[in-house]
Amino acid sequence: MFVFQPVQIAYAVGDLHAAVHHWESRGVGPFVLREHIEVDNARVFGEPGVFDHSSAYGQWGELMVELIHQHNPGEVPVVGTSGVHHVATFVDDFEEAHAALIEAGHEEVMYAEAGGMPFAFMDARKEMGHHLEIYEGTDRLRAFFAQIKALKTA
Repeated sequence: MFVFQPVQIAYAVGDLHAAVHHWESRGVGPFVLREHIEVDNARVFGEPGVFDHSSAYGQWGELMVELIHQHNPGEVPVVGTSGVHHVATFVDDFEEAHAALIEAGHEEVMYAEAGGMPFAFMDARKEMGHHLEIYEGTDRLRAFFAQIKALKTA
């Protein structure tokens, strides 16, 4: 099993731009927006699907905040429109962590690949009240997290 160390908290939002303004007006951020993030090989509740979403990333103290909006919720809602959606963690081995979470009873809600990097939302709502997001802590991903953190101190 892997050690769960939160690196990000994500909030579902109905209006991404309004949410960014709201959070920044309270001293969180600045945010970097990524519109209609391309993902490949998406599975939604185990079936091939589409995950059309946009996200904004900012820093809140030592933790990254993601504001996430799903553009196609009518097809299969993965994100919702308000509240804590997921807490993310880096894992050393994606396949091992994914299998361990399934074995522990956490259903895969959504799996996709962004830039060849797999990530998944695992349902931990009964235990934690939100999903878990897992992805390998690659150098590229850690550099992105460092870039967002550096914006706060710039």
